[in-house]
Formats: sequence, C-alpha cells, structure tokens
Amino acid sequence: MLPPVDTRSVLALRAQILERSSALSQIAKAVPGAPAAGIAAPAAPRFDTAMSDALKAVSAVQEQASSASTAYERGDTQDLASVMIARQKASIAFEATLQVRNRLLGAYKDVMSMPL
Repeated sequence: MLPPVDTRSVLALRAQILERSSALSQIAKAVPGAPAAGIAAPAAPRFDTAMSDALKAVSAVQEQASSASTAYERGDTQDLASVMIARQKASIAFEATLQVRNRLLGAYKDVMSMPL
C-alpha cells in the first residue's frame, strides 16, 4: 500500500517552484535579448552537424556488428546471441536512417514544388 501524500509539502514545493520561476522571469525581463547572468546562451544546433553525428553513430553500430560477426566466424567468441543482437541493432539503425532520408527527400520535393 502506498503511503499517504502530505499535501502541505507538495504545496510548499509548488510555491517554491513558482517563486523561482517568477524570479527567473524578472531577471530575463531586466535584460531583454541577453542571457541571464552566469548563463551562457546555448549555441543553435546545426542541421549538418546533427546529421553527421547521427550518420557516424549508425556507422559505428554497423562497424561493431561487423566486428562481432567476424570474431564469431574466426571462433574468437562463442556468444551467438550477442552477435545476432549487434546485427539487429545495425539493421534497425540502417532502416531508421533510410526512413529519415526518405522523409527528408519528400519534404525537399514538397518545398521545391511549392508555387512562389
């Protein structure tokens, strides 16, 4: 059975959160367009670097699956289950990458076919 909930502590926590939120919003209003003191503005994520990192991760998963398969074929390991799991991970990563590519191409075609 679950212990009873102390509503006073929940309400006190809510009040603290609201107080901090209002304090942060006042700081943000004090200097419009600038980040709060001591907080660096996050760098805008770049699409090309995000795609490059994702492709590198998929490549690493495929390389790991390939090395696991090679190790099993040489007889270095007897764990067939881990080899099959690595190969399935590589397959799923590749399929996901392929679907992302297809969606991006579809979006590009849609944008290019829009009338000016």
